[in-house]
Amino acid sequence: MNKLMLKAGVFALSVISASVAAKVSPDEAARLGQDLTPIGAEKAANADGSIPAWSGGYSDSSVDQVRGTNPFADDKILFTITSSNLNEYRDNLTPGQIAMFEKYPDYKMNVYQTRRTATYPDELWPKIQKNAENAELVAGGNGIQDYETTTIPFPIPESGVEAVWNHITRFRGGAVTRHVAQFPVLSNGDFVPVELKETLVFPEYLATGREEADDNVLFYFLQEVEAPARLTGTVLLVHETINQVKEGRRAWIYNAGQRRVRRAPNVAYDGPGTASDGLRTSDNLDMYNGAPDKYNWELKGKKEVYIPYNNYEIMNPELDYDDIIQEGHMNQDLIRYEKHRVWEVEGTLKDGERHIYSKRTMYLDEDTWTASIVDHYDGRGELWRVGEAINTQFYNVNVPWMAAEALYDLSSGRYISLGLANEESEYMIWDIEPEREDFSTNALRRAGIR
Repeated sequence: MNKLMLKAGVFALSVISASVAAKVSPDEAARLGQDLTPIGAEKAANADGSIPAWSGGYSDSSVDQVRGTNPFADDKILFTITSSNLNEYRDNLTPGQIAMFEKYPDYKMNVYQTRRTATYPDELWPKIQKNAENAELVAGGNGIQDYETTTIPFPIPESGVEAVWNHITRFRGGAVTRHVAQFPVLSNGDFVPVELKETLVFPEYLATGREEADDNVLFYFLQEVEAPARLTGTVLLVHETINQVKEGRRAWIYNAGQRRVRRAPNVAYDGPGTASDGLRTSDNLDMYNGAPDKYNWELKGKKEVYIPYNNYEIMNPELDYDDIIQEGHMNQDLIRYEKHRVWEVEGTLKDGERHIYSKRTMYLDEDTWTASIVDHYDGRGELWRVGEAINTQFYNVNVPWMAAEALYDLSSGRYISLGLANEESEYMIWDIEPEREDFSTNALRRAGIR
């Protein structure tokens, strides 16, 4: 009986600890901006200097749009990884990346010098410092409390789920609309672009209606399908919550065929992604999104990996989509890879939970917290899909984001890419002034009708 009581007490303490774990001491938080960058990365260079010290990132507010500009156009390729020299570089690749070389004989990675360009607006730094000392996980890691929104809650993570939350909550501009295309690609390389208009807004960046913004909302998201004609008028509205135990994601969809708004509880987890032809799940968007509650997340440490970085060439408006979207994978001649330190986080499906991915291994860029490579495993434990963020720095507004993201299906030879805008007349619009009403179900209905 005593042993049972002891075990019960230990279990209870572990649950309590899981519900409040996160914040660090003031002395630990003081490292931010010192030996750590303000976002929690190691400021120093790596041992051999192939990853330089962070010196503040790269910023140039005089540039209106980064599309069509490449500040590093004169950089030369240091070396190219191919299937023939793969063994020389295995230690700095993920299992998913290695599988791409094994799947496609023509696959390659052009590696350039590492440039730690990532930075964020200065007003976020004190918020991150405050979060380090105050933000806490609730209910085993499925929500956050005492959190300054729009930025990183756990810059000095002590668990895998904290690192995952850093990716979910990272800053992507306070209020932004983007016009991009999604490409479900057949195994022979054929595709029909799906044109999307997406608006992402954090509550404190609402021009009006802030007082009406929900306390538990992390951000508002509106996605409108503008082409092809058979899908035009489909609109998705999401209110993403901070404490997902208190209240899960709220999602609605307007179906042009039915001409009505309905709740969309399947826009989560492994529900099908919008207009994705079954090639991605809802939680594959942005590499990973939504409640982290289905997985046990283990923080396995840091490693040095070649990941896409500073990808300005692939954004060139002089390129056509046919130049980029090819059979098997995107045009690797247009993607720039650099060696960066990443956090490795392994998510294993919890007992009793259901998801098409039994395991996901994320590699989070230390300078941005972006999940830059995600290896996905099927129910048999076999490597199935490889996610890749084509990272870049929108240096005109100090926002690290993606020029595109891709999810490669190793079984079917198909893939899906999202985020390219080479043929779009508009791209990133950073100076929007949205109202709270713009993210209501009435606004959703109006967006679908027009």
